[in-house]
Amino acid sequence: MNKQIILLPGDGVGKEIMESAKLVLNTVASEFGHSFTFHQHAIGGDAIDQSGTPLPEDTIKACKHGDAILLGAVGGEKWDSLPGHMRPEKGLLGIRKELGLFANLRPVKGFTPLLHASPLKEDVIKDSDILIIRELTGGLYFGKPSERRENGNAVVDTLYYHRSEMERIIDKAFQSARLRNKQLTSVDKANVLESSRMWREVVNEKSKDYPDVTVEHLLVDAAAMKLITQPNRFDVIVTENLFGDILSDEASVLTGSLGMLPSASVRSDGVGLYEPVHGSAPDIAGKGIANPLGMILSAALMLRHSFGLEEEASEIEEAVYNSLEQGYHTPDLHIKGGKQVGTKEMTKIVVESLTTKSVSNSICSMYV
Repeated sequence: MNKQIILLPGDGVGKEIMESAKLVLNTVASEFGHSFTFHQHAIGGDAIDQSGTPLPEDTIKACKHGDAILLGAVGGEKWDSLPGHMRPEKGLLGIRKELGLFANLRPVKGFTPLLHASPLKEDVIKDSDILIIRELTGGLYFGKPSERRENGNAVVDTLYYHRSEMERIIDKAFQSARLRNKQLTSVDKANVLESSRMWREVVNEKSKDYPDVTVEHLLVDAAAMKLITQPNRFDVIVTENLFGDILSDEASVLTGSLGMLPSASVRSDGVGLYEPVHGSAPDIAGKGIANPLGMILSAALMLRHSFGLEEEASEIEEAVYNSLEQGYHTPDLHIKGGKQVGTKEMTKIVVESLTTKSVSNSICSMYV
């Protein structure tokens, strides 16, 4: 398989962890006979410094011609004083909109060696494996421009959705549930909002096309509570933009390891942008101690969702898990009796786990 991958390292630790993802992907390419060509471009604060805009035209053009995009992180206090339209985060929002990436996928799965760091009791979070699917290009964040009224004493924000926007994200959720445990939880506020009432109507209509998937409806306040009290009751959660933003951030801290979590923003044809959940962490940038595992797992998501390489994605995920099981961890994590290592060392350990598994499989195949 030959694929063109656009790299957007961005700001802070983004450049360091992107190098880790490249090394792992090159290892996968070598072990499985693929060819990945990388093209690096600027976004966020890095792009502001270079060209005066958080999303240069050449970055947009490259992303539109790539097979998938990997992003490190954007933002940092260096650019906090800039006006809103010039903030680094506008680069991320802009590229999502330019590419029509309407579905955000955020898997939340606990790693056994790290569960002790969860704010929840281990017996509550144990065996939790959730996929949160958030609509990404509509709703309150993309309604008519906000405005101040009555001499600045009143404000209006508009929540807008078209039925077609709901249909495509809900279809994506049903399809994802079919690949997992066939349980879908739709989250809304149908007791208050007309948009949520339409959302619930669309879910019920779509459920007829997926009779093998069990559907439940939850109000967003109930869903927020159950994420904390019964996280392992969920399989796939689908919701609109604002609710998804809040719930996915809530869920991301449940495992006690924010630096481990990947995410994907995709569209119907498989093109997607993949990034770790954590931020740019400018306070540790350049120190060689950033956690590369969220970025590496984001690369695994890319292989699975954009390229259809399930085996290769699973091998990366297993290599990450094995590395943690051996006790290796970066400073942001803690494993009892483990060994703390830096960014490059952690990446090397994951790569060694990948190549060891490949050699083992080759030897076994000789005797089949």
